[in-house]
Amino acid sequence: MKISQEELISVLAQFNPWWRGESVPELPDWRRAAFRELHSWLVAPPAPRAVLLSGARQIGKTTLLLQVIQTLLRSGVPAANILYVTFDHPLLKLAGIDAVLQAWRAREPASEGIEYLFMDEAQFIRDWGTWIKHQVDFNKTRRIAFTGSAMPMTETAQESGVGRWRTIRMTTLSFFEYLQIKRLTLPQLRPVKSLRELFEWQPAEFARVAESAEPYVAHFHEYLVRGGFPQIAQVESITQAQRLLREDIIDKVLKRDMTALFGVRRVLDLEHTFLYLCMHDGGLLDVADLCANLEVKRPTAQNFIELLESAHVIYRLAPYGYGKDILRARFKIYLADAAIAPAVMLKGKTMLEDPTALGIATETAVFKHLLSRYYASSVRFSYWRGRKHHEVDLLADVGGQFVPFEVKYRNQHTGKRELKGLLELCETKPIEQGYVVTRSMHDFGPFGDKTTSSTMNTLLMRIPAPLLCYWLGASELDSAEQSASL
Repeated sequence: MKISQEELISVLAQFNPWWRGESVPELPDWRRAAFRELHSWLVAPPAPRAVLLSGARQIGKTTLLLQVIQTLLRSGVPAANILYVTFDHPLLKLAGIDAVLQAWRAREPASEGIEYLFMDEAQFIRDWGTWIKHQVDFNKTRRIAFTGSAMPMTETAQESGVGRWRTIRMTTLSFFEYLQIKRLTLPQLRPVKSLRELFEWQPAEFARVAESAEPYVAHFHEYLVRGGFPQIAQVESITQAQRLLREDIIDKVLKRDMTALFGVRRVLDLEHTFLYLCMHDGGLLDVADLCANLEVKRPTAQNFIELLESAHVIYRLAPYGYGKDILRARFKIYLADAAIAPAVMLKGKTMLEDPTALGIATETAVFKHLLSRYYASSVRFSYWRGRKHHEVDLLADVGGQFVPFEVKYRNQHTGKRELKGLLELCETKPIEQGYVVTRSMHDFGPFGDKTTSSTMNTLLMRIPAPLLCYWLGASELDSAEQSASL
């Protein structure tokens, strides 16, 4: 459908107030951890690449783009050389990218220097992968950042993207970022850039930090219920926050994006599949049970799960192994945010009264924090299951060095009798250090002795979940480089 250039210019002028000499409106003064990486790739890219901000809806991708635009303008980049466009807008979606660029240059003649093109919801651009590939290959004076909350990554698009764009994977707010956006006044905690530092602490330091961190526990529980979506996290009422989250996930992702982008017609079956996954957050996926309960065929169920992963509302965690071991095994499913399940299932704050549900939500949050902190490093995450069917929740493979994480979010003190899977793993593989995620601030510190392994001694550290998530979020924000040290 042809849209007049005058109409396009009118729409673009609304999204680009700097063309009129106005500032970018209503931007928060704090920045997500991804800001530094995005800015560096646009200002001084290590290689000719576009940049893809990938993540779920409502996690701050647009705000991040506008913050970078603001920084570029303040550094002296001509306003005419910066275009922000969202293809969520119906007229821009209908017009297409080429017509939009023509309208840009009809309104703002190019100035000398690099052009910066920021495209929101680029999945609505027809043949977006081919277009970006062509721009990167043949237009060396234009730098592109684009977002996608549900990118239909076909094999063709994936092949086109190799060497053409850098993917920055955004998750919902970390616990550290959540505290920043809420502007809470809490005791300052000692910074920890690497969890390895804890093994060098003296016993008195664990006690001091535990006492200072006690006020963080209640806020961590509210974070699990309220969620890490920036706008929703600031809503005063938890009931209202969960309603907004439910509407964004169900109405916008399942009912709109899946139909528009992936051609899903059986929306009710897709919604039922997602509800099933919400009920099994953090658990092993039993596709046969899912199919039997929802009366859908296996290929349909597997397709729905892949689509939900493409829309960034779930993560799949593979078992440890290679080749056929993984193909035959069951994946674990984690929701993109611990608050999604209680919001979708209309649980309100009652989750905090259910020890099992609270433990699952904590495990989901821990997984998200580890994934967010180390996604750009050569860290492979999996879960481990031994011959005795004992499991370890998360196993990080850092260049052949294995670092396990076991979540035991319970009121009781955690002893080694509760860690059968972790101890079996330590007897199987050469592991130097491992971590047990606990609930109580007093359940913090190293175990009294080393765990004997077949090849070496393993040191185990108990860390309360609020502290672990706080430190992982803070180190992600403060780190000048994505260190793979765990």
